[in-house]
Amino acid sequence: MLNKMRRYDRQITDPVRINEILKKSKVMHMGLFDDEYPYVVPVHYGYCFEDEKLVLYCHGASAGKKLDLIRKNPKVCVELECEIEDIDGGEIPCDYGSYFASVIGYGKAEILDDPEEKKEGLNCLLNYQTGKTFRLTDKMVAPVAVIRITVIEYTAKAKQKPV
Repeated sequence: MLNKMRRYDRQITDPVRINEILKKSKVMHMGLFDDEYPYVVPVHYGYCFEDEKLVLYCHGASAGKKLDLIRKNPKVCVELECEIEDIDGGEIPCDYGSYFASVIGYGKAEILDDPEEKKEGLNCLLNYQTGKTFRLTDKMVAPVAVIRITVIEYTAKAKQKPV
């Protein structure tokens, strides 16, 4: 499904390093299908691995374009990045750029209806974003949309700063 990575020298396959990137990133960009143009939305997220599959959770209002598009086509592309630092190329324009680490994945999004699943997803997100676990009630989760993304395939890469 994924295109082959052109810059294999930057590919990351070590699960520990991939987990570091997931931990350091704080915003996920979710790409959705819209009629004429792709729709990309930045969201806070939480993640876990279930049966060795990457699972991401995000949340939002209980109505809106993001949910409408997921209902229409649940296939998504996600992107997360961290460790961004500009490279000053001096007098050579082609030497400018950035150091970075990123993960790009493809998967399927589902809008959770079950209050217990919503609590689990929200606590995954909240624990990741705040380091805390909260006692969520049905009343608290009722007005919130919780989206679970099961990532089918992903790659990671980095342009790392020389040591």
